[in-house]
Order: sequence, then C-alpha cells, then structure tokens
Amino acid sequence: MLQIEHLTKIYGEKKAVDDLSLHIAPGEIYGFIGHNGAGKTTTLKACVGILQPDGGEIRVNGTSVRTDPITCKKQLAYIPDNPELYDYMSGIKYLNFIADVFGVPAGERQERIRDYAARFEMTANLSQPVASYSHGMKQKLSIIAAWMHSPRLIIMDEPFVGLDPKASYLLKEMMREVCEGGGAIFFSTHVLEVAEKLCDKVAIIKQGRLIRSGTMEEVKGDDSLEEVFLELEAE
Repeated sequence: MLQIEHLTKIYGEKKAVDDLSLHIAPGEIYGFIGHNGAGKTTTLKACVGILQPDGGEIRVNGTSVRTDPITCKKQLAYIPDNPELYDYMSGIKYLNFIADVFGVPAGERQERIRDYAARFEMTANLSQPVASYSHGMKQKLSIIAAWMHSPRLIIMDEPFVGLDPKASYLLKEMMREVCEGGGAIFFSTHVLEVAEKLCDKVAIIKQGRLIRSGTMEEVKGDDSLEEVFLELEAE
C-alpha cells in the first residue's frame, strides 16, 4: 500500500530524515513513534507530496508520489497535526468543497456526511462557520473530510491530540473499518500507550533515522530500546 524506500530530507546541514525505508501493507494500522522533532512530520509530508524528498522514493499502490502525485493523492487522505481549514466556510460547505475536489457523487457525499457527522455529534454544528469551532471540533471536521472520498490509505499526524475520549474511540473504530476493507493507516504518535493498544506494527524514529520496526511485541522485546521507551514515556 505504501512503500518508502531510502527516504532522505535535508534542511541546510541537518538530515531531518536519513535513509528511511518502511512498507505499510493493506490491512495494517502502522504507528510511527518518536519524540517531537524526530522526523515524523517531515516523513508524513513527503509521503503525501507536500515535501519533495532529497533522496529516495515513495510509492502508493505502486505509483510514485514524485512522478505521479495526482494519482497517489486520489487514493489517500492526510490529516496534519494542526488542521488548516477554511474558517470563512461553514462546516457543511467545507465538506462539500472537499467532496467536489475528489469528485464524490452527490448521493454518496450526503450519506457519508450524515453518517460521520452523527457519529461525531457534529450534525448541528455543520451550519456554523469553521471559525467558531473549537480545536476539537476542527479536528473532527478534518477527520470527516479525510474519510469523504473513501481513501485506501490514510496518513495522520498525531490524530488523537485534541480529541475527547469518545471521539478518540470513534476514530479508532473508523481506522479499523478502513483496514478491514483492505485499506491501510499510517499515523504518528509520541504516546506509547496509543501505539501499543491500536497498532499492528510500529516503527521508531530517532534523529531522523529508523531504529526499529515490527510488531509491538517485537519492538517492546528489544532490550536495546529500553532507554528510548523511557524517554518517550517521560515526554
């Protein structure tokens, strides 16, 4: 589903991401773990075509993000750590705008908006301007928008930050639904407990380099990572 091969991104003299390779298969929820500043966000932005890598290749379902970004973007959705929405729009206008971008037919978009807005208890708020939303409401709107075109791959940067417990539970359910349907999830977090309870596999990044990947049991069983886990738990 997502193949990252020898990804490198350099800012000045610093390698924000250094020769990173990962494969996320269909059906997997894959957690990307690391400190703030470890290179997680840079990696995710490269995966969705926001940043141009300085080296390596990224493919979505075999298609290169570098040479054919439009085809890749049709198959994926991205939720950044701080969603940038159009504040002057109402919630419903924003969702219809996103549906227009991805060519979602009227009947399908209406059904999805009704379904997801009801799940997140956002129905009554969709007529209000996004500028009036709290951070948590903006996060919910960005989740609904991401699911609007039924993407096969969903990439998220710290998606649970700002969500209340009920919304977090709903998002986890939706992530599982995507994977049960043959899609995949790749998301970053610095919270070990979230990764341990939710992920099929995880990758740990430190100072731009991948230091371990595998199932949570495999990673937790690596005694050489004890110091890394202690640092993450203390963050």
